[in-house]
Amino acid sequence: MPAETATPPLLRMRGLQIEAGGAAILHRLDLTLARGEILGLIGESGAGKSTAGLAALGYARPGTRIAAGRVELDGEDILALPEAARRRLRGARLAYVAQSAAAAFNPAHRLIDQHAELAVIHGRDQDAARQDAVALYARLGLPDPGRFGERYPHQVSGGQLQRAMLAMAMACRPDVVVFDEPTTALDVTTQLEVLIAIRDAVKAAGNAAIYISHDLAVVAQLADRIMVLRHGRLVEEGPAAKLLSRPREDYTRQLIAPRRLQKPAAAGGGAVLAVSGVSVSYGTTRALDNVSLSLPRGTTLAVVGESGSGKSTLARVVTGLRAPDAGTVEFDGRALPPTLRRRSVDTLRRLQMIYQSPDSALNPHQTVAEAIGRPLQVYVGLKGKAQRARAAELMRRIELDEGLLDRLPGQLSGGQKQRVCIARALAAEPDLLVCDEITSALDPLVAGSVLELLLRLQRELGLSLLFITHDIATVAAIADAVVVMHRGRIVERGTREDVLSRPQEAYTKALLAAVPQMAPTWLDALLAGRNGGLAPPV
Repeated sequence: MPAETATPPLLRMRGLQIEAGGAAILHRLDLTLARGEILGLIGESGAGKSTAGLAALGYARPGTRIAAGRVELDGEDILALPEAARRRLRGARLAYVAQSAAAAFNPAHRLIDQHAELAVIHGRDQDAARQDAVALYARLGLPDPGRFGERYPHQVSGGQLQRAMLAMAMACRPDVVVFDEPTTALDVTTQLEVLIAIRDAVKAAGNAAIYISHDLAVVAQLADRIMVLRHGRLVEEGPAAKLLSRPREDYTRQLIAPRRLQKPAAAGGGAVLAVSGVSVSYGTTRALDNVSLSLPRGTTLAVVGESGSGKSTLARVVTGLRAPDAGTVEFDGRALPPTLRRRSVDTLRRLQMIYQSPDSALNPHQTVAEAIGRPLQVYVGLKGKAQRARAAELMRRIELDEGLLDRLPGQLSGGQKQRVCIARALAAEPDLLVCDEITSALDPLVAGSVLELLLRLQRELGLSLLFITHDIATVAAIADAVVVMHRGRIVERGTREDVLSRPQEAYTKALLAAVPQMAPTWLDALLAGRNGGLAPPV
């Protein structure tokens, strides 16, 4: 622990233990946070990072309980307060920025209305709250801040929505902000913008922050001090620069230098998927512009590009969630009906999609067994004990304990929820998986195991993958061929080796140049240039 100073910490946890079903998931954790400090919490999925972050708000997830310890805010144990008093602290003095901005906003209400509602609940004037929202939008670099808040959540990009959530968290100028993996699902360009916005907001407000992430390089730039968690226990802690340059523990070294995969070239067969001349518009915005591509059977085609490039719209067209304005989609040599409801049950079984956000994809009121059991019943005809046995087998294949089958999504970590989504898709025994940023929210160790699983399934089953990602390292690990998208168009295509080693287009070269996007010298220079000369923490 850091040496005691004359100034008491703003936040302190003492011997905090959190249990689920009588078993400890956070073991007697001690933590301190000084005013003006950014503390990084790192570790793989299930390490207890989010559990500790929520505990800083005096909160435990459903199915868990705070069994022992104290959480002190300015010396007062907030766990000793009545629940109503703790709720008044949340949003006012303690704020939380979630991993999934899409799940944090009500899709039926405008952004500024949701921002103002939070401020009004905590005693702010309605008009003043709306004016403050506009000022925060401007500070966070959101476009047209005077009118930005009039949009609905689905009308803005992922990076913009993440910054809008940051603005909402800052509405009452809280003392402590907990950031829970807020940039994992963003492309490298958008991620940088959000990181700069976070640094700006925290430093300008003079508050303190806990930054939860599995991305060591991000934490290295934002955090003054880092704590490494594993299985709910503290493994190692220290100043950010020292811990990352000279880690003491093997586990920390594994996080810093995770294993790298390199996929051998696949032979491939005839085209299992062919997209021809597809165009899609949202109002006056052209999301896809005359897109054509082909995916040979048993291979992986990676679709790469930054936020707003059209990757996810392409996935929605392929799966029938969005009818194209023009063009066709062929599956196994036959033209597919443009909408989901017009496709046959067998086509739905053979072409499955895994979504980016498991929070949106999973029904929070269904157990894991029910989520996986539905496709087993509809597509494979399994019921009762046979369905349960197959669900347990799928859980083992994705490296989850079958004991989690009876849990609800809210009782799982982000990585566990995403793997449940993968198991649910595999339950249909598909030929083609459309994977939309499925590893973006996972820590490197878990992401690596998921990619290895997909590669093994591909070898064993001849599975074809349309893999949408912004992570170039993932492309190198899993792709046979690559298409690069920018503003709705394909700007480059080729084999993995050609695109990654010998890019021809300026946009592709810019994406590849951003691969070490969190390398200290690269981000330091950008932060210094775009963040008013603010130096990174030492």
